[in-house]
Amino acid sequence: MLEGRSCLFSRVFSSSCQQESSWGFMSYYLEPSIGSSKRQLEISSEDEQNQRKAPKLVDLDIHPHGGDDVQDNSNDQQHSSNSSDTHSLIPGIGRDISISCLIRCSRSDYGSLASVNKSFQSLIRSGDLYKLRRKCGMIEHWIYFSCHLVEWQAFDPVRVRWMRLPRIIDNEYVVFPDRESLAVGTELLVFTTDMMTSSNVIYKYSILTNSWSSGMKMNVPRCLFGSASLGEIAILAGGRDSQGNTLSSAEMYNSETQEWEQLPDMNKPRNMCSGVFMDGKFYVIGGIGENEPKRSRVLTCGEEFDLKTRTWTEIPNMSPARGGGPENTTAAEAPPLVAVVNNELYAADYADMEVRKYDKKHRVWSTVGRLPERTASMNGWGLAFRACGDNLIVIGGPRTSGEGFIEVNAWAPKEGPPRWNLLGRKRSSNFVYNCAVMGC
Repeated sequence: MLEGRSCLFSRVFSSSCQQESSWGFMSYYLEPSIGSSKRQLEISSEDEQNQRKAPKLVDLDIHPHGGDDVQDNSNDQQHSSNSSDTHSLIPGIGRDISISCLIRCSRSDYGSLASVNKSFQSLIRSGDLYKLRRKCGMIEHWIYFSCHLVEWQAFDPVRVRWMRLPRIIDNEYVVFPDRESLAVGTELLVFTTDMMTSSNVIYKYSILTNSWSSGMKMNVPRCLFGSASLGEIAILAGGRDSQGNTLSSAEMYNSETQEWEQLPDMNKPRNMCSGVFMDGKFYVIGGIGENEPKRSRVLTCGEEFDLKTRTWTEIPNMSPARGGGPENTTAAEAPPLVAVVNNELYAADYADMEVRKYDKKHRVWSTVGRLPERTASMNGWGLAFRACGDNLIVIGGPRTSGEGFIEVNAWAPKEGPPRWNLLGRKRSSNFVYNCAVMGC
């Protein structure tokens, strides 16, 4: 994790460290026994590579405005009495060096560190450590995915742990159609429709509190849009409004300020599209557009948004053709399965089970290898293709006789042609509905 990097910080957390790269964490600690808790993040015991009963991750019940209400245990009291300066975090080395050490710890250890004393807990709860980690490029990635209407799980690819997040809501009979998901900063956002009120709803999961909240509102509520995040910002483009109209509008979300900013409209309205960040610019790729009078058509072009000039530029044939060509691409298919690693754009062709790479200079796609063979989908639905640091990951799995598995496979493009490494495997009766990768 340290990789020989050295960074010291002032007490106002200023830094001149390297630019952000990619990785993430939560404020929880390991508990050896398994029990029930209203808000819990528990490790699944269904990993076939490790059949022993795994412990549970329980949140620290950290309250955003209640740092002084945290109950001290005897160890905390003893530690406080023996330390002449609890504000220094680690006695004897000062606050600056203490923070420099903490950002080098794995996010998997932050829960245990937060239980040391109030100073540690307050620092981790504030989210400042994650900001510093991004500035210094000490980022971990966790994969978040959902195979159930109201349930989400997280997967730590380094420690190979499956973890269960709290349920979004208690009512499992509520149906959320057309869900989209997005990880930005220390938040996981789930966009859906409340069938009871027919209104667009955004649920937000925070790794700082291990809890869900709702009530966020976009400027233009939408579903079936293209989206991507870069650090603490995310851009959403296109989609459909509540009346079913295809949109050309776009907006940007800042997870630190909790604000939505309206962006200029795209050149073409589109829904069922995909979004990525590449070379510091946002791209929306493919999707379904509309002809007059309101006839759907598959779009093969993409659009580039320059954050500096705030302009959109159309790019022809940027959407990867699936199944042999544009004429074989239909509106029944999933949005383009695309991901960016090291500023290179890749696509998964589920029909031909191939991985393709985009040549930015000549604007053409070429096949670089095969997808994992044990990957099932329905017209691309149920298959996740994401970037995870320097790796591409594919989340899917075989399904036979009503029984299925979720498998996480990874490949580092810089190491040559695709050779997929199976990181984890667990039983699942459903496909992957949504998937997002959080780096912090």
